[in-house]
Amino acid sequence: MNSPTPPPVRSSWDRIDGWLREHAPASYENLARPADPAAVEAAQAELGLRFPADLTDSLLCHDGLLNWDTVLPGPPPQSVAQIVDHWRMCVEIAGDDKDLCEPFRPGAEPWWHPRWIPWAQSDGDAQVIDMREGPQQGRLGTACHDGTGHFDDGWPSLAAYLAEVADALDHGGLVDGYAPYLTCDGGLWWASEGKTELNGDPLTPAPAPARGRTGGPGLLEPDGTARGAGPSGRR
Repeated sequence: MNSPTPPPVRSSWDRIDGWLREHAPASYENLARPADPAAVEAAQAELGLRFPADLTDSLLCHDGLLNWDTVLPGPPPQSVAQIVDHWRMCVEIAGDDKDLCEPFRPGAEPWWHPRWIPWAQSDGDAQVIDMREGPQQGRLGTACHDGTGHFDDGWPSLAAYLAEVADALDHGGLVDGYAPYLTCDGGLWWASEGKTELNGDPLTPAPAPARGRTGGPGLLEPDGTARGAGPSGRR
């Protein structure tokens, strides 16, 4: 049975942006402006592969973060430059070492594959988009700095992942076993259910709006216009 088609990435980011602006302004302020389309094109040339449309759309919403933050339940999203840097580092480390660039047994994953795009990363562990040819192209998985890659507990696409995050914020629920919380300094934090504090400071379960939100404005400039908006008002 095929998975339902997720909503557009821009729609999910609009919902995430709107929720953060209302409930977690400190995390909202850490969202970067849209990436330069020319930089996205240059990155694809550097990696030697085309980005999936949902990654390009995500980067054209936010080019990563201004500072480390937990706006998502997984690793923080990277900027275009950080994606290229992390990919280049892993390719150079793997080199021709069969222990790193080939699976250790049939059906397993290698430590790194050059057709993985590290769209998000924390402490060397990257959430990667698998761009190898085949029916599962575009799926999300993890490339661990001290282990092998795995896709068992990932998502079929970046669009599906961001939609699940937006749904959890708007309507409540878990993403990969993590629930959203609010920190005492106005940030968003994801943790297992029942958490009450973070480093000795209280955590508050994040409120879901009384009414569903199907979309919302993105980042705003001081004059109220959408940050990075063009003539159409889209980012």
